[in-house]
Amino acid sequence: MKDKNELLMHIYETCDMGVKSTTKLLDLLKDKDNKIKKQLEEELKEYEKYLEKSKKCLKKNKVEPEGAGIMAEMMSSMEMKMEVKKDNSDSSIAGMLTQGFTMGIINMNKKIDAYKDTCDSGVVELASDIVKFQEKEIKNLKSYL
Repeated sequence: MKDKNELLMHIYETCDMGVKSTTKLLDLLKDKDNKIKKQLEEELKEYEKYLEKSKKCLKKNKVEPEGAGIMAEMMSSMEMKMEVKKDNSDSSIAGMLTQGFTMGIINMNKKIDAYKDTCDSGVVELASDIVKFQEKEIKNLKSYL
């Protein structure tokens, strides 16, 4: 893959995993009385919006979108099931999400730094917007900790 598309693919994979993980978490909490579900629903809408934007950019660049690998999805799903089964409190879920967002911010910032000189400025801006979204989510989750 050309360097100019690496950041774009990372954006797509991040958002794809965000949509799938958030959907799975909402499903795990379906019959539970968690206040954090409203926050998760808003988070899902944002991830879907960014996923669609990244998909359009990939198609514009004639690159076939590829989500996170099946192993990554399975591992994430299993870890989430175990965490929710162990403790499904809003505080525990907020902690788990905060860790995920923190890792996502670190990884996205590394990609931005590595590819900002070879990527389209619109792609770099999209990546930066996702970082801002993730930072905002961490702030929102603090009320549940």
